[in-house]
Amino acid sequence: MLLYYPLRLMRHVSPRLLWNAARLWIRPSLATMRAYRQRLENGEIFPPFLFLSLTDACNLRCRGCWVDYPGSPRTLPFDTVSHIIHSAKQQGCRFFTLLGGEPLLYPDLWRIPERHRDCYFQVITNGIFLDDETVERIRKLGNVTILVSLDGGEANNDARRGKGVFAQVLEGVRRLRRAGILFGVATTVTAQNYDEVLGDSYARFICRLGAAYLWYYGYRPVGTDSAPDLALSAAMFVGFRKRLLELRRRHPIVIIDTYWDAEGKAVCPAALGLGFHIGPAGGVEPCPPLSYAADFIEPQGDVFAGIDGSRFLRDFQEFAVKRTRGCVILECPGELADFLEASEGRDTSGRNLVGELRASRPCPSHSTPESEIPEDSRVYRFLKRRLFFGLAAYG
Repeated sequence: MLLYYPLRLMRHVSPRLLWNAARLWIRPSLATMRAYRQRLENGEIFPPFLFLSLTDACNLRCRGCWVDYPGSPRTLPFDTVSHIIHSAKQQGCRFFTLLGGEPLLYPDLWRIPERHRDCYFQVITNGIFLDDETVERIRKLGNVTILVSLDGGEANNDARRGKGVFAQVLEGVRRLRRAGILFGVATTVTAQNYDEVLGDSYARFICRLGAAYLWYYGYRPVGTDSAPDLALSAAMFVGFRKRLLELRRRHPIVIIDTYWDAEGKAVCPAALGLGFHIGPAGGVEPCPPLSYAADFIEPQGDVFAGIDGSRFLRDFQEFAVKRTRGCVILECPGELADFLEASEGRDTSGRNLVGELRASRPCPSHSTPESEIPEDSRVYRFLKRRLFFGLAAYG
């Protein structure tokens, strides 16, 4: 079905925005990954892509969200954000994911892609603030792709994200389509919505919305409302993998996951150094739901040296790879709590992250060594090996 994909893109996306995506996102990513592999050979750790949480502020309180900071929301100063991006560009990075909270509540959001015209930005949003003025600004900028969170139809989506959210999101998505903007849909797979969002009807629905890509995540029970009942079982993760491959064969849309490589083996981006997260307090964290940091970005500090020289990040990588190819948050919460307490890092969540981990029960993750299924598409095998599909935030 990927043969029909270019036709869909040409029908729904502005030619100028398609060209910008190819020029600023896809083509540079090949060089970015080559530079990343060279750094690994040199014993250096600096990811090919960075996740920047611009603010804690959010208008929603979704179940299982790790962003729930007490008091006034924190924000990364614009000059710090720009300094991080400038430093990362010197390492060949050209793609950045901007998230929150809700990044559209960050007052200087659109100044970031405006200042860095040679980069491409993915903005993860709940979609509620995609009004006509915002969509027009995105269209004019030309170096932004929007990833809208949607967790199924109205019943399943609103059960997790709040009553009336589904209808508001669809209004924003329709504005994106009318403006010819390249956008995707991010769907978190839970035990509740599993059959719906991994079915053909849902994939067809996302195609009709005009999305260029559908990005799946597995639910992680974290935060003050962790909702462990939504976590996937081991059998569900195996089925998740099988259904992904089936959907890829049947629907003209790029279907992305953050979990498996081209051989079907589990991937943890943080353990491999493929992506680290910089939170709104400036802390360099392994990944968005693991809000713990020992190293903080200074306004004019050496970003590369700060990440490459981080004992905490290197120790975390060693800790993770010794336990699983999957997710240590899910599989080893108690051991992870011990590791964090013994480290030189500090809790940047604003909650009691270690206490939450100790209270969590171990859950299966996407590491299923007895049931690994390699990619059966040459296109996806190439993309996984050369571009890497784990660029965005988790759920």
